[in-house]
Order: sequence, then C-alpha cells, then structure tokens
Amino acid sequence: MWQEQDNKLYRKFEFKNFSEAFAFMTRVALEAEKMDHHPLWTNVWNQVEVWLSTHSAGNVVTDKDRQLAKKIDALVKA
Repeated sequence: MWQEQDNKLYRKFEFKNFSEAFAFMTRVALEAEKMDHHPLWTNVWNQVEVWLSTHSAGNVVTDKDRQLAKKIDALVKA
C-alpha cells in the first residue's frame, strides 16, 4: 500500500528477481512519460522503491501523484 510520508507518496515493491523488477520499472517509465510526471525511485536487485510528489506544486502530493500511483498499482496486478 502507498503511504504518505514527508509530503510524498511512498511504496516498496518486491519481485522474484532483478529482471522482473527492471521490467516493472520500464512499464512505469512508459506511463510516467505519458503523464509527464516522473517518480523518484531506487532499485536494488528485486526491490523497487518509489516516491511520488509534484515538483511544480512545491514538492507536495497532488492528484497527479495519486493518478500515477493508481497506474503503477495496475501494472503490478497485470
């Protein structure tokens, strides 16, 4: 589940291996680019951590972040 902390939405994802984690990041990147809304994220082996906030709104959580979070959730379930 997404958590709101430090004016950002945060979620940690875990996958079977690095290839699955990287494939997930690629799918997220394509959705983020369509929205012109790019996450702060890290990847170490099978884990991907994502932080979402809207820089143009002063680095706070906006509807744009919630929309991208929903799209990201849909990619995990796909």
